[in-house]
Amino acid sequence: MKSALVDFLINAGIKVKSLASYNHLGNNDGRNLSAPSQFRSKEISKSNVVDDMVAANHLLYEEGEHPDHTVVIKYMPSVGDNKRALDEYYAEIFMGGHQTINMFNICEDSLLASPLIIDLVLIAELMTRVQWRENGAEDAEFKGFHSVLSVLSYMLKVCFCSLVSLIEGLFTDLY
Repeated sequence: MKSALVDFLINAGIKVKSLASYNHLGNNDGRNLSAPSQFRSKEISKSNVVDDMVAANHLLYEEGEHPDHTVVIKYMPSVGDNKRALDEYYAEIFMGGHQTINMFNICEDSLLASPLIIDLVLIAELMTRVQWRENGAEDAEFKGFHSVLSVLSYMLKVCFCSLVSLIEGLFTDLY
């Protein structure tokens, strides 16, 4: 949700100033993320999503400027597979005004991810059969995709666009 909402706000011209996320989970994700090294990796990946979106908008943010961002993840066995997320988005709007969006989300992580996994498997299989050639190059041979990841990553948080290009942010991926 964070990826979609922050991307939408920034591309709508709303300058996100800070994000605060508090999550507690009871499944293996929660247990694994209670280890400091695992948590740090997750914290960095969540922050990178926002930083890439900000870096793509030079009208709202100056070079090196980015929102304050904090992430807290706690392990709470009693909630089981439910993930509880409380997020606050604080933004600067028209004429120096401010807006705060608070979200409280409860979802079952495994059930939330299952349709995405099924779609990824189906699209991965389809992409093994798709071939292409450049428009107007009738003499050229058809080629397969360089990497299935480039198509599948569109459905994930980080879009793999080439060997050297990782883009985070849905709308950024479309340009």
